[in-house]
Amino acid sequence: MAHLHLLPLLLLLLSAAAVSAAGDEAHVSAVVAETGLAFAKDVLIGEAVRSLTPLRLPGVEKAVRVPFLGGFRVAASNITLFHLDVGDNSTIYPGYSGLVVVASGITANLSMHWSYCYDSWLFPLEITDSGTASILVQGIEVGITMAIKNSNGSLALSVSQCGCYVKNLVISLDGGASWFYQGFINAFEDHIKAAVEKAIPENIMEGAGKLDSFLQGLPRSVSLDNVAALNMTFVNDPHYGNSSIEFDINGLITSAVAKTNKLQMHPHLSLSCGGASKMLLLSLDEDVFNSALEVYFKAGSMHWIVDKVPDQSLLNTASWKFIIPRLYWSYPNDDMLLNISMASSPVIRITSEKIGATINADMIIDVLDGKETVPVACISVVVSASGVVETSGNKVYGRVSLDNFSLALKWSKIGNFYMSLIQGVIRVFLNTVCMPYLNSRLGNGFVLPVVHGFTLEGVYVRTSAEQLTLCSDVTVTNASSLASLPVL
Repeated sequence: MAHLHLLPLLLLLLSAAAVSAAGDEAHVSAVVAETGLAFAKDVLIGEAVRSLTPLRLPGVEKAVRVPFLGGFRVAASNITLFHLDVGDNSTIYPGYSGLVVVASGITANLSMHWSYCYDSWLFPLEITDSGTASILVQGIEVGITMAIKNSNGSLALSVSQCGCYVKNLVISLDGGASWFYQGFINAFEDHIKAAVEKAIPENIMEGAGKLDSFLQGLPRSVSLDNVAALNMTFVNDPHYGNSSIEFDINGLITSAVAKTNKLQMHPHLSLSCGGASKMLLLSLDEDVFNSALEVYFKAGSMHWIVDKVPDQSLLNTASWKFIIPRLYWSYPNDDMLLNISMASSPVIRITSEKIGATINADMIIDVLDGKETVPVACISVVVSASGVVETSGNKVYGRVSLDNFSLALKWSKIGNFYMSLIQGVIRVFLNTVCMPYLNSRLGNGFVLPVVHGFTLEGVYVRTSAEQLTLCSDVTVTNASSLASLPVL
């Protein structure tokens, strides 16, 4: 019964795992490997056990009338299951049609109140007695198969099979003449066994309904800011491997008010992660990054005014009088601004060797002539850069460096001038201003939306053709926060 709560962790750990139709193709895939399934099972069994105890079971009363002797009435009430010990005898594995969980060797402790009453026509008085009892239930086995399907871009869960079996139990009476009534109370064994075998599956089915509602209520779009949103639509049914589950998600970054239809087939992930055995594998197509860049480009967010540089003299026409003489003659000793904007959306290319980026920008030189800002020239700058991805905890960071660049004069009010004359200055500008600025932004990191109370550990990053894959283990940092999850 504890295993019903497994899926929310799996799905939220993927977290990059739910704004388009169910027929869309995936750009993000997440694989929960065997060690990840085992970790989630172990963590959530404890949480589920705490949520299921105490569990009140129905009472029972038995009455027997014996000719010439009178009537006997024995009752058991307040039967409460207050402790469960699952131990290490539990397994979880993907089956043909869903997630299969089997737990065996479970022990449980129950308490109850018992009462005894005897009356006879031979005696005018009624004889009564009562007390408490402790019950040890041993050899409980629980099995459940949960079918997970895609339902219009969300995940729907149903329990296809569920069963519980109790091997044996021992009732120990306390109070009154308990030794005398032990034989009568043992008659309740079958009732208590049946009550446990019925109550546990009923709680599983009730929890499955709540979990299904929770999964279908997961947001299909998560706003990153007022410009972009992450498409969290699940694509297709989950894929079950021999010891893993793969979830495919659309994963593209879209405008907060528009939908993106740029799609491609996403190959199934391999569980290989550079030889490392990890719990969680998360793969992102380069289209995910390019869709984000396109959204911010169309929103006009890629615009930068440069008014301060390490060598501030470079932003004065006096430093350019020998490189672009007409600039200095027209505006002697005037300060300048560099007005940089993207001419097109930057493009990310991921290979097994590196992550590359091509940036096509227009750099307009503005002269501050008194109180007037005068644009005097526009230079097209095409930059090729290489990047690396680094991780720390639940954050992913980026770092870029300049590979090469090219310059072209688009228009000028100060006459034509050769790009070769300013290439050295532009290289210094790119290396000392642009790259540090980009790295400062990438250095803030992107927080992976992992469930509160968990953190990623030992994250390993690898690149392949058109894909970036994060491989990670997961640890618990705040177990008490698990109880606040909607399904827990």
